[in-house]
Amino acid sequence: MRIGVIASVAHRSPPYNYGPWEQIASTLAEGFVARGHDVTLFATGDSETSAQLVAAVPSGYEETPGADAKVFEALHNSTAFAHASEFDVFSNHFDFMPLTYSRLVSTPVVTTVHGFSSPEIVPVYRQFGDIAHYIAISDADRHPDLRYADTIHHGIDVTRFTFRPEPGEYLLFLGRIHPDKGTHLAIEVARRAGLPLIIAGVIQDSEYFRTMVEPQTTGTDVDYVGAVDPAQRDILLGGARALLHLIGFAEPFGLSVIESMATGTPVIATPLGSMPEILRHGVTGYLVPDVEAAVEAVAKVGRLDRSACRADVDEHFTADRMTDAYLTVFERIANSQARSTGATTTAPQPRSIGSPGLFSHAGM
Repeated sequence: MRIGVIASVAHRSPPYNYGPWEQIASTLAEGFVARGHDVTLFATGDSETSAQLVAAVPSGYEETPGADAKVFEALHNSTAFAHASEFDVFSNHFDFMPLTYSRLVSTPVVTTVHGFSSPEIVPVYRQFGDIAHYIAISDADRHPDLRYADTIHHGIDVTRFTFRPEPGEYLLFLGRIHPDKGTHLAIEVARRAGLPLIIAGVIQDSEYFRTMVEPQTTGTDVDYVGAVDPAQRDILLGGARALLHLIGFAEPFGLSVIESMATGTPVIATPLGSMPEILRHGVTGYLVPDVEAAVEAVAKVGRLDRSACRADVDEHFTADRMTDAYLTVFERIANSQARSTGATTTAPQPRSIGSPGLFSHAGM
């Protein structure tokens, strides 16, 4: 198949540190290429991929001082859809904006809904529901007003995560520093449990960090180490006794949860959103309603078999499983479209993609 993957341009693909949308787009592009498909990744100019890379912007707008996000988005989306006729399917990982181009082309657009940032964006998804193909990343995140092609849980390249059979001596918070993620609750649980806490992640709410997190960091019992790259994530996750994921919102998925499990580290999480789909209570971690229950879970988390955590990821949350699930959807949609138009399937022809796309070049 000829597949165009539209990544977010908030960050590069794959991200230097934070960037779950970009990470999934990158992982899928690599998986599609590995299976012999003709793949183009629409992403930032500093992205790295084995696919053909087409970029209308040099770097992520969150990583480019003075960048205008709307300008970057407009250049990026218009460039991708200018090439629509060259693909059998678009795999959209850039939220609702690409949908606004979808009626202008005949190429089907399969949009992965990476959560709803607010109720205000749902009307856009609803408006294009008659021609759209939506992928939910968890059953919990399915919106009742939308029709979905499938639910496909995220997957990771497990070779990038080192299994460690013995538990460490600290607790870990890994994620956005934001009230929704419960950083302050992780601090309270760690202190009550008598274990040191390492906090890692991007600061998404500066005021929250300044008032609720930073005053409690000591560098000893509570240490904030900033955003971390993939190698650092692997080390921190594998060395922890448990990952504290005490969210206060219905999280659509939670990549850090399966990344933690891949290293063997169990997760203590609030049972909101996708968490009951991802975690097996008493096997790969604990689902807890409050701080008190979280402290109790810390006391018994060392009894869990860390190999069970890794086994769950190997069975349910690998990049290979995710890639194959997406290709099944793409093939079903492409075959349906071919039948409706009377078209015949032909082998992909070599393509040379250039302008539009200011930073277009071959994959690396």
